[in-house]
Amino acid sequence: MTRDRDSKRQQLSEEVASYVRELIISGKVQPGEFLRMEPIAEAVGVSNTPVREGLLSLSSEGFIELVPRRGFVVTSFSKQDVRDLFWVQAQLGGELAARAAIKITSEQLTGLETIAKQQEEAIEAGDEDEMVEYGHAFHRQINLAADSPRLALLLRSVVKQLPNRFYLSIEGRAAATREEHPLILEALRRRSSRMARSLMEQHILDSADHLIETLEERGLWKEDQTAS
Repeated sequence: MTRDRDSKRQQLSEEVASYVRELIISGKVQPGEFLRMEPIAEAVGVSNTPVREGLLSLSSEGFIELVPRRGFVVTSFSKQDVRDLFWVQAQLGGELAARAAIKITSEQLTGLETIAKQQEEAIEAGDEDEMVEYGHAFHRQINLAADSPRLALLLRSVVKQLPNRFYLSIEGRAAATREEHPLILEALRRRSSRMARSLMEQHILDSADHLIETLEERGLWKEDQTAS
């Protein structure tokens, strides 16, 4: 019973962290702005306890800072921060792809081919939700095939530092996905670790540039643009 309660509490705090990350990265709250717990609790539908726990989690990630006797203040989030997050993802994702090229089974490869085909059909149909769903499934299958659960957990801990909806935008890049996923799949078919690593790293790094463009369009770094 205690374990279930702790699990539920952790889930609520993660929902808070995800909600506030999106506020920060979308520019709805600005660097230097203090976060009030009550509006966050009301928006997420939780009590103040998971809000505080979620904010403490975000402070460990560097998104906010706890100022004694004043509360949590938003820290700056730069283009370089985005690039750094994706650089780490590229290193971990590239290593997982390289391992998958060696360890992937015939059944897993067939499953991956099916996912790639389903994503192509979703692109043809213009179904963005399915494009995103199969894009995530494609990467999950590769990470599973790598048979390196601890490394995959490390990657997940980095990935969660950006809100899901921004990854939806990234995985919805139909033109890039059409070109890049089949190339990664072919590297896995050939059992080429070097090719799989290189292609996966570049696929992820290109996503950083795409996300930065998206955030610039949403005005996240308006001051930087004004200064330039």
